[in-house]
Amino acid sequence: MAKRDVRVRRVYDEPRVEDGTRVLVDRVWPRGLAKDRAGLDEWAKDVAPSTGLRRWYGHEPERYEEFRRRYRDELTDPEHRAAVRHLRDLAAKGPLTLLTATKSVEQSQAPVLAEVLKRTRE
Repeated sequence: MAKRDVRVRRVYDEPRVEDGTRVLVDRVWPRGLAKDRAGLDEWAKDVAPSTGLRRWYGHEPERYEEFRRRYRDELTDPEHRAAVRHLRDLAAKGPLTLLTATKSVEQSQAPVLAEVLKRTRE
C-alpha cells in the first residue's frame, strides 16, 4: 500500500496547491476567520477531541503526552472511527492537509491524527 501524504498546518496560513484536500479538524470554528476565506474542502469536527478532553488539555505542554494517549483512545469510539475512516479515504486519493487554529500545531491533535491516518487501515 502506498504511503499516505498527510500534512498538518494552521488554518490561518495561505492555502497552497500542494495541500491537496484541506480539512479543518477543530471542534470549534477558528476565531476571526470568515468561512468564505478559509479555503477549506471540509470541516471534520467529528474527528476533533471531545470538548472535555480539549478543555482538560488546555494546550499545557506538560499534559501533551497524556493528551496524545487520551485522544488516540477517543479515536477508537464509533463517532470518531467513522470520521477517521472518511479521512483515510480522502488521503488515499491524494495529499491531505489537516488544519487547526492552534498556535502550536506540533502540540495539537493534528499531528496525532496525521500519524493515525498514515498507518494502514485498522
